[in-house]
Amino acid sequence: MWEHQSLFRVSAQLSADGVFNLLDRNLKPEVLLLGLASAKEADDPGAIVIEPAKHRYAPQRFAGVKEYAASLEPEGPREVVYHLHPLDHDRYEKARWYELLRRSTEHTLAQLVEQQQENRVNFCSAPINVHGYLVFVVLQLSAEAYNSYYMLPPVPGGRSNSLLDAVVQEFLHDCGRALRETENDEDHPILDRDYNEVLRAAGRRFMLRAAAGTHGLYDACNGVAALRHEGDEGVGTMLVGRRHHPAIKPVLTLDAPIPLRDHRSIRKLLEMSEDRASLVSDATDVFGLGYLVDTDDPQYEPVFTVHFTRHYSWELSHDGNVMMRVVSNTPRLPQGTVAQDNFGRVVQLVFPHLETEGVDRLWLLTQKATNQPNGTILLISEGAAQEAARLTRQCFQVAPRLMTPGLLRLVTNIDGAVVIDPAGTCYGIGAILDGLATAKGDSSRGSRYNSALRYVESSQYPCLAIVVSEDGWIDLLPTKK
Repeated sequence: MWEHQSLFRVSAQLSADGVFNLLDRNLKPEVLLLGLASAKEADDPGAIVIEPAKHRYAPQRFAGVKEYAASLEPEGPREVVYHLHPLDHDRYEKARWYELLRRSTEHTLAQLVEQQQENRVNFCSAPINVHGYLVFVVLQLSAEAYNSYYMLPPVPGGRSNSLLDAVVQEFLHDCGRALRETENDEDHPILDRDYNEVLRAAGRRFMLRAAAGTHGLYDACNGVAALRHEGDEGVGTMLVGRRHHPAIKPVLTLDAPIPLRDHRSIRKLLEMSEDRASLVSDATDVFGLGYLVDTDDPQYEPVFTVHFTRHYSWELSHDGNVMMRVVSNTPRLPQGTVAQDNFGRVVQLVFPHLETEGVDRLWLLTQKATNQPNGTILLISEGAAQEAARLTRQCFQVAPRLMTPGLLRLVTNIDGAVVIDPAGTCYGIGAILDGLATAKGDSSRGSRYNSALRYVESSQYPCLAIVVSEDGWIDLLPTKK
């Protein structure tokens, strides 16, 4: 298609790895390019190109994309949009045709995934014309990981139904922008946007769904969370819904609503929210206090709730489901708990010879570690004894003994990692982990997460770090196999 198509795909793959691994490493993103020649029939040589060239999908499997796209045209007369300038009409018709091609490509990919029994979900960008080819960027994610998150019902207009969906849209938008720049200047840097900035843009995009299209709610919540009132952290809730929502019962109504951009006033009013009583906002103003009726009430309807949890931290919920956690202006998916089946799967990958009894023992210890309110690190390593000796100047070595949940509760009251082997024997407590710097680091996550990540990435022994952050996030960081 063009000289640097391999470089572009590799850049897109690296960007996808960086962005989606910050959300959930189980998503396992895969990026490929599909090019349809504009002036060739589907059976002509070079009419269909896939990058990478040696891909499990043969190019001819996409030979019917244009034909199927044409079949998506509505039967009979369709709504006609008139434009004053013929170029505007041409642009409208081209955009409409490109959207049909995008839908057709996603349909074809879904068929291929089903035929080959791949546990993947597919997302496709709108095509960009590059050197005579309509180029689609295809993103595939693990269906199991993607579908494990709560999502809103889809609505017309393409609004995001989850933070993860918004990140997908933001990533594909960036790919489309980079492809347009490739058409104009092949040496232009591609997909060099900071990963956390992509997540912040996706957070704003998703909050448009909660705000019914009103801009500014995401930044307003960050502004309120950043303020203190008389030295105290902002803790409270705010219901977000249309004015006079039947499911929100008013308790106190302000004569003059307070604009959300007035962060200091909103932060002060937040002190009044307590128990069921919350601030009530329509994503533009705060107009009082109210509470959501019980779920068995005929007028009940799920609404969005913003929970201000601590300084610089807040989360967005819908119908009791946390959909997004934001810390220091950077959103993440809710990962406050560890599923036992997922934990067992990770342990078996890192320690394949460990028996079921041993996995269950580690699960009990992990459950106790995740209940530590101040955060901690539980390091499970096959070289626990050797590592405790190596780190002797930056940890407290202990006489080897079997770790129990009760003892773990005591030793995690001090800073540092608890070092145990896969059998559950403890060799060190309060360990300050070391390791080489890694590109996978995340400056928004703090020293506990990043030190554990550096250690795991450079460890010479198979190991698994369970990182419990003070903000409630829990990460399983295994060594690569």
